[in-house]
This record gives sequence, C-alpha cells and structure tokens, in this order.
Amino acid sequence: MTLSHTHAHGGSCTLVGAGPGDPELLTLKALKAIKAATVLFVDDLVSPEIVGFARPAAGIVYVGKRGGCKSTPQAFIEKLMVMAVHEGETVVRLKGGDPFIFGRGGEEVEHLRQAGVAVTVINGITSGLAAVTSLGVPLTHRDHAHGVLFLTGHARPGKLATDWAALAATAAHARLTMVIYMGVSGAQAIETQLLQGMSGNTPVAIIENASLPAQRQAIAMLATLRQTIEREQFKSPCVIVVGDVLAGLAALPHSGISADLRTSGRRG
Repeated sequence: MTLSHTHAHGGSCTLVGAGPGDPELLTLKALKAIKAATVLFVDDLVSPEIVGFARPAAGIVYVGKRGGCKSTPQAFIEKLMVMAVHEGETVVRLKGGDPFIFGRGGEEVEHLRQAGVAVTVINGITSGLAAVTSLGVPLTHRDHAHGVLFLTGHARPGKLATDWAALAATAAHARLTMVIYMGVSGAQAIETQLLQGMSGNTPVAIIENASLPAQRQAIAMLATLRQTIEREQFKSPCVIVVGDVLAGLAALPHSGISADLRTSGRRG
C-alpha cells in the first residue's frame, strides 16, 4: 500500500511489516525494500534471519519495542527516522507483524508527514492471523464466526480502558472471533470481564512466538484463561484467541492438539 511516491530531501522512508517472525512469510515487496535500505530501524520482535536480508553496508539501528520491557521512546525513534531521511538515506522502519495493526505505524506516518517526509507502507502478515493459522483453524468460519475483532490488551496510559464486558456481549451475539494482542499481563481482568458476556466454556487459545521454532500454545476455556497462562508460564509476545472457531480443534487432523483441548509445544 503506497501513501506517496514522492520523497523530499533526497532520502526516502518505508514502513515495512516483517510479519510474525518466520522469514518465509515476508512478502516479495518487503524483501525488496529491506535489501534496498541504507539504514534500517528495527523492532525487537523482528527475527535475526529477516534482518540478515539487509545489504552488508546498511546501518542497522535496533529500537526495541516489546510489551512489558524497556523500549526506545517513540518520539526518539521518529526523530532518528526524520534525520536519516534528511541526510539522504533510504530508510526502512522494520516492524514486527503489520505496521498498521498495533504497530504504531499510524503514529509514525503522522509524525513523518508533519516533518515533510513522504512515506510508503508495506503490509506484513499480522501475528494474530499467523497464530491461529499455525493451529490449523480459521479466524472466520460460516458455521462459527461471521467476523473478527482485533484488540489490544494493553491500553495506552491515560486512555480509557477497553470495555471487555461490552465487547464480549457483542462478540457472543454477532458470532465474532476475538484476537487479543499484548493481553498476557492483563489476563485476569480480561477473563473476568469477558465472562460477563460470554460462556465460561468458550474455547480460547494462547499462542507464544507464533510462526517461530520456539512457538508454544495452549488451548483452554475462557474460565481458565489466567490459570492456563500462569501454569504454562507464557510470556510476551503472545496472542490470545477467543471464539467458537476453536471448538473443533481437537478433531482436526494433524492439529497437534490433544483431545482434552490442552497442549504446549510447537505444532508438527
């Protein structure tokens, strides 16, 4: 998706979605941009294999962004990007997943435009899609889910918290799958409020490091979401999926999921 083809200052800037981690899930357009970059500003969740596609002479600047960990201030990242473009660099901002799905891509585009810098955005496969696909189930299914809600479990400081109870009632009534990013630390509150509008037997999946060799997952019920996360010691980055699309998971061939709807370990 191109926002502009013109670049002032002699440099250029592209926001590139690196996908969930597996380098084979990169788009051809993303790979081309990475190889052309002279400077890359790289998020913490981007795998080393993907960074390795950059040209040997490219400058690699790590600007870690991982939930629950110390991160480079967003304003400082944006300042560095503008400076690099003004110096004539071909800048790539390499972001995990998709830049425009909980990737702060919108904030960065706004800041760059205000600084007179045109931006191109290249989409990546978001971890919420890759996570549930790795289990062999869809996000939508005409018998189980008529739509998807992509949600963050980590509200911005100073902003209103997510009304999980209202969302639960809507999801249950409209038959929607809920995909929750950055929800591990707030799992107790999410579980408690979702139970106000959804059955405790609603199936949930917790997927850590989706698409990577270190992927782990657990399948449980909504009423045991927090308990499952604590028992399995899940850490960020995790995606939590809630909805009836998961109900038949144990019956799917090659799913790697045991009949009691609970497991850990990379799917084979």
